[in-house]
Amino acid sequence: MSVAVNMKPSDPPVTVALIAGPTASGKSALALELARLLPATIINADASQVYRDLRIVSARPSQEEEDEQPHRLFGYLDGAQSCSAARWAADAREETTQASAQGRLPILVGGTGMYIRTLLEGIAPVPEIDPEIRAEVRALSVEDAYRTLLPADPVAAARLAPTDTTRIARALEVIRSTGRPLSEWQTVRTGGIGEAIRLVPMILLPPRDWLYARCDQRFEAMMAPDGIAEVEALLARNLDPDLPVMRAIGVPDIAAFLRGEISRDAAIASGQTATRQYAKRQYTWFRNQPPADWSREAHELDNEKIAQLAIILRDMALT
Repeated sequence: MSVAVNMKPSDPPVTVALIAGPTASGKSALALELARLLPATIINADASQVYRDLRIVSARPSQEEEDEQPHRLFGYLDGAQSCSAARWAADAREETTQASAQGRLPILVGGTGMYIRTLLEGIAPVPEIDPEIRAEVRALSVEDAYRTLLPADPVAAARLAPTDTTRIARALEVIRSTGRPLSEWQTVRTGGIGEAIRLVPMILLPPRDWLYARCDQRFEAMMAPDGIAEVEALLARNLDPDLPVMRAIGVPDIAAFLRGEISRDAAIASGQTATRQYAKRQYTWFRNQPPADWSREAHELDNEKIAQLAIILRDMALT
């Protein structure tokens, strides 16, 4: 097992562990095992697990696991809110600082690459979008928004899928509100902590067949009564269907089952497919996007390797 460390000047540098990878790859279990061996705080870096409405459907740690070791940013937002990468990164910075001040190792764990990148590298300092412009853009269909974006910001339009509702709207509202394309704003980033910490990153990339089988098992478990009840409660709130919590993996499939649009078996098949496709996208992102010297683990760590990693992290945190 090799551990890549991103060491940057700091006074003193804070050691931060990162366990990342696709859904169902074993990230949460590894983080919990490390926390049992160290004074550590586990900090969520998964976009769906921030919502308190989804414990079963987002595969959040159980209440018993959260009570056993300190867990932060899990289920801390109501589903009626839309959590952005910038919002999460600001909260994660605060939790990382608090954990370190308490003598605990911050362990970031999750599979949302945009969250992780924003925390480490910072975010483009785009000014607040004019509310009227935002409302106008969000009222457009994705087809009309993309058609409008093409002449306004051809660079953004060229790199976005014509059906990518969220990113098309973001690109269009930025250029309309600021007069500058999003790509220009993104040339400068602020607020990242990558330069101020010693990062110990580990990416879990297990064999795909094993991973996809786990995805299938996980979604089937989500169709248990507790998982169905979570989505039923969401539907009862009549939330905006475009909110992230309503588009989380599994929610549309279970919702369709609850509305009587598809059978239980069809919901399971559809949800399993969506979960595998999501895992595949994450797998590709984590294999190619992070720095090449970040440790990538293809096999599950045994107790001996976990103990070795805990010793490394403990020694680094103390220096």
